[in-house]
Amino acid sequence: MPELRDSFPPPKPFNPSIPQLFNMAVSIRLRREGATNRPYYKIVVADSRSPRDGKFIEIIGTYDPKAKGHNSTLKIDRAEHWIARGAQPSDTVRSLLKQNKKRAAAAPAPAE
Repeated sequence: MPELRDSFPPPKPFNPSIPQLFNMAVSIRLRREGATNRPYYKIVVADSRSPRDGKFIEIIGTYDPKAKGHNSTLKIDRAEHWIARGAQPSDTVRSLLKQNKKRAAAAPAPAE
């Protein structure tokens, strides 16, 4: 019987010039903070298998559902960075991202 390792092709060497594609189960979601009956959320990039308030990769914004008017902050560039790499935003985060993009487009650019 031939050896098992002879039946598999040798692994390809790592080449940094070729972009590597990794299928990570990453999501952009809300992490609950605050007191009882006074919710406050941080928008985080996290492994989808980790618990809601568990470890995360990066904090990219905040959301206060009790506040009136402008109730969220979001680093749009970081959110788009993670979405481009396959992160899946939750429904609420997708809505907040849309609101913040609209608000950023309406605001005039700062003069330098």
